Amino acid sequence: MIKKIKKLNIFKKELPGFPGSETWRCTKCVFYKKTSPSSTTGFAILFAVTLSAILLSIALGVANIALKEVKFGTSARSTNEAFFAGDTGIECALINDRSESDIFNSTSGATDVNCLGGKIILNGSYPYWEFTLSDLGSANQSCSKVSVSKLDDNTTDPPLTITTIIAKGYDVGDSNCDSTNPNRVEREIKTTY
Repeated sequence: MIKKIKKLNIFKKELPGFPGSETWRCTKCVFYKKTSPSSTTGFAILFAVTLSAILLSIALGVANIALKEVKFGTSARSTNEAFFAGDTGIECALINDRSESDIFNSTSGATDVNCLGGKIILNGSYPYWEFTLSDLGSANQSCSKVSVSKLDDNTTDPPLTITTIIAKGYDVGDSNCDSTNPNRVEREIKTTY
């Protein structure tokens, strides 16, 4: 039996350790750290789901900001189209009232105004008129509804006539300046003299 122990000692060797300690290790055995299988199961899935949620929230935040910027840019363009349509309506009324033609007076009886290189139908008679301008703007979709009113002030000597022009410009509209577009933009310009 002593021989057998000596044979086993051949496969063991002493490893460095503390002085005086007897640390033995089997050179043919491999020792693994034993862990329970439930302690590492699912960690990769949890990490992947968490990382995906973070990346998704960042992407949705960036997409939300981009969408708001696009809406703001579109709104600014629509606002400009509506404002310039209203301005065109004001200028058309002014040129026909302040020029030699003087269409907006009590004796004129005019049925149209000259504007945009053509004749525009004039509705009404002294002291209130209306007309519509269409096919305005960069895409020929804008329009303007214009009203002209005259008020005689007989309390002054000589009597004064106060003219008020109101032009409502729209970014979209048909030939009658009507539209069912829920995002239609209206800008109103008023001048009095």
